[in-house]
Amino acid sequence: MAIPFRYVAKIGAYLLKQHLMGVKRYPLVLMMEPLFRCNLACAGCGKIDYPDHILNRRLSVEDALRSVDECGAPVVVIAGGEPLLHKDLPQIVEGVIARKKFAIVCTNALLLAKKIDLFKPSPYFTWSIHLDGDKEMHDRAVCQDGVYDRAVEAIKLAKSKGFRVTTNSTFFSDADPERVAKFLDATTALGVDGMTVSPGYAYERAPDQTHFLNRTRTKELFRAILRRGEGGKAWDFTQSALFLNFLAGNVSYRCTPWGMPLRTVFGWQRPCYLLGEGYVPSFKQLMEETNWDSYGVGNYEKCADCMVHCGFEATAVADSVLRPWRAAAVALFGVRTEGPLAPDISLENQRPAEYVFDENIAKLSEIREHEAQQRAQQRPTAA
Repeated sequence: MAIPFRYVAKIGAYLLKQHLMGVKRYPLVLMMEPLFRCNLACAGCGKIDYPDHILNRRLSVEDALRSVDECGAPVVVIAGGEPLLHKDLPQIVEGVIARKKFAIVCTNALLLAKKIDLFKPSPYFTWSIHLDGDKEMHDRAVCQDGVYDRAVEAIKLAKSKGFRVTTNSTFFSDADPERVAKFLDATTALGVDGMTVSPGYAYERAPDQTHFLNRTRTKELFRAILRRGEGGKAWDFTQSALFLNFLAGNVSYRCTPWGMPLRTVFGWQRPCYLLGEGYVPSFKQLMEETNWDSYGVGNYEKCADCMVHCGFEATAVADSVLRPWRAAAVALFGVRTEGPLAPDISLENQRPAEYVFDENIAKLSEIREHEAQQRAQQRPTAA
């Protein structure tokens, strides 16, 4: 695994502290979306289906850093939307680094050449460049020609300036294992500091609903990919070895939805990064007032096919801490890509899906109108 010792030591100490304190639920990574606006419109994305007045909102520097303090996670992943569209992103990154937390900015890299000099290399800072396969695969996934080439040039530029650079890749049902393996080889040859991979998740509002993976197909796909890379040992991944082992169907995990909580311009999203079924104003409320047992594979229909890192990476990391010999075995021998699959979680008792997007938008529009009324009332007083 291509995880720097500094990361391993700091996150390991954090996890050990939580276990020694007997904390049952704690965050591993703070996912932050300081805006939903993006300069791409990918067919598989469910993050940009909002009215313009919502897409134009931004999380302030103060609110962003207050959320970092409130959550307490050692890693902050800043995504979106496209975070480089946020004019105050450099200040947010600086604030995260000043707190000795790891800042990872996920970007499609279209604006990186223009914005890169606003940032400084740091052991606590990483660019995570979105690449969903080779040139044809990626440009098709993002619905725009030429994006792959610009992302590759951005990787080379960032590396030349001394930044730590990784890639993040999402694969869908039409992915060809041989082609994906060659893509991972080519990405490694670019000199990146590591890669993350994940199966595509079926955002309910995404325009393309035909290419998301179910759990069986996910396991088959990742076994076929990892088989072509010595069980994954041929590539440097910045993820838990046990998460890759899970993707290959060798172990059955329950998700940890609170492990990567999401902060957006609306507040803290309930219950997780992938499912937006309500918002609360504080991290404390998210943790204490969410009915966690009503979500996850086997509990909720929307979760039935999910094997995405933001739900299961934290589970795998916790397993690595509790059973380090498992992680050591996978790291030494690679992910097993043959033989029987681990029994999966039964879906027999899951509750049916609820569709609350429109209701949430209506509530958020009410909040916006209330805020506008408050500002209007304050102006005469200020005058």
